[in-house]
Amino acid sequence: MSAEYLSPNDLIDLQYAKQLLENPGFAARVANALGSPIGKGLACLPHGATEIITGATNKSLEVALHFAILTITKGQQESSNWLHKMMIAASGMAGGALGLPGLAIELPISTTIMLRSIADVARSEGEDVTSVETKLACLEVFALGGRTNSDDASKSGYFAVRAALAKAFSEAAEYLAERSIVQETAPPLVRFITQIGVRFGIQVSEKAMAQIVPIIGGIGGALVNTMFIDHFQDMARGHFIVRRLERKCGNEAVKAAYEELPSKEP
Repeated sequence: MSAEYLSPNDLIDLQYAKQLLENPGFAARVANALGSPIGKGLACLPHGATEIITGATNKSLEVALHFAILTITKGQQESSNWLHKMMIAASGMAGGALGLPGLAIELPISTTIMLRSIADVARSEGEDVTSVETKLACLEVFALGGRTNSDDASKSGYFAVRAALAKAFSEAAEYLAERSIVQETAPPLVRFITQIGVRFGIQVSEKAMAQIVPIIGGIGGALVNTMFIDHFQDMARGHFIVRRLERKCGNEAVKAAYEELPSKEP
């Protein structure tokens, strides 16, 4: 019933977006590439690792928010996914060599690089990257593809995650739209970042576990970081395809068609 609102080409694009958004995420990519489950890194995590990971996650999102508000502009030149992958690989090489303590230094850098890449993807799908809503939608990508321990399938799907973030997203957008000078510690922004951080932190923990394995080191850190940005580039592509179709066909029609489409392995 809903598919009649979308053209055949729209449905092809939507199927591709769903394939990207609903299939195995970062941990599965690491397991496939390294030949071992990411959980093996658990035994290598030192005492206090959770606090280090949480602090690095929160700091990285605060830096990304600042970057989004101040520096993502329409006039910036397009750059390829591969350029960002090379930049983040260099960051991962340094972070992997330093081990877990290096995460606090490396993650804000790599998250900012990823946000720049996400903004490029958004622009390629017709978004105005100077708008408040698009900047927040770029940050929203960090919440995609990461399931919390309490999630079930009904709570971890793409539209479920967006629905969970909707109120905080709306409040943050309203706050930013009304102010020329932004306090990043303002409650609407803190709430939005905190909700993203819960899910992004899961994937940061997976990244830390992969990098902390003794045999990984700097070269492995570069590989893990490349997979990390590849994952979020895919999340961004799917997310902004959906948003492009929503602008064209309406939110409800796109959501209904998305839910009717089968999930396919990439």
